[in-house]
Amino acid sequence: MNLTTTKGFAPATMTEAMEFSKMLSQSSMVPKAYQGKPNDIMVCVQWGYEIGLAPMQALQNIAVINGKPSVYGDAAMALVQASSACEDVEEFFEGEGDNLIAVCIAKRKDRKPVTVKFSVNDAKRAGLWGKQGPWTQYTRRMMQMRARGFALRDAFPDVLKGLITAEEAQDFPTEKDVTPVIPIRNNLDVITVIDEKPAEEPVIKAADTTPNTDEEPPEEATSEARSSDDIPLYLPNKTEPSEFLPDPGAWLQRFEAVSNQVANHQKTEVRERMTKIRMLRDANEEPIGKLPKLIKTMFESRYKARLAALGAKLPKDAKPE
Repeated sequence: MNLTTTKGFAPATMTEAMEFSKMLSQSSMVPKAYQGKPNDIMVCVQWGYEIGLAPMQALQNIAVINGKPSVYGDAAMALVQASSACEDVEEFFEGEGDNLIAVCIAKRKDRKPVTVKFSVNDAKRAGLWGKQGPWTQYTRRMMQMRARGFALRDAFPDVLKGLITAEEAQDFPTEKDVTPVIPIRNNLDVITVIDEKPAEEPVIKAADTTPNTDEEPPEEATSEARSSDDIPLYLPNKTEPSEFLPDPGAWLQRFEAVSNQVANHQKTEVRERMTKIRMLRDANEEPIGKLPKLIKTMFESRYKARLAALGAKLPKDAKPE
């Protein structure tokens, strides 16, 4: 498997990324795990961008297993071989039967080679030997993938960015939800028992028809209750949020829209536009710090790219601050 140098269509803004993800989620050409899930597609494409996969390659080679992203073994090999740091990767088997051992030797330039062996005994200790599925049907292949995954991660952690192989992730035990289950109460249980004791006879007073001028009119409802999960968006030099967004993706999309308005304002000097974008980021330091890791990575990438694009428009003798 070889990585192509042609990257194809790559979204340049958050708005483009969202539209691109929505379009792909409606296609039957993407894996079923991503169909109808534009947010998952956007995160997957960003992961691909981080490790050097084009959008469509990312969708085909990045899998989310037990809630964690992973990359298929063949794609991991392709990424490593495409890296300038790679000198060679050698794979072979030793022994036969119960003495079978899968060997992977990953050689990085100017470094000692990393050799990893995965034996039948290793598979038995991990509870993989004889396991229903690929371990029964393609035993040698699964042993090869396990040795490969360990070797490539040890020798090229900077290339794989901490991602494990999908073949390894599939063998992890399914995470269990340990949240205690609170039984749902029957609506009939909340009906209070009527006290059969006769009620006291109410004392009726004459109605007071004198208008009370001191009484304040009832307050009108201001706005609907806001969810505690809503994320505030601040504008520079303002203490109160400009608006609240329901989730990190919506917040990032709105931040991108505001940043684009500033970046594309032709009547403003380029350096001033860059300053305003920095001020916008500084004003939102707190909500940015609470973004999920993947969304925050995407934010930082777009933020730096926007400043770099504006910096390129400065006169050659004027360096960006």
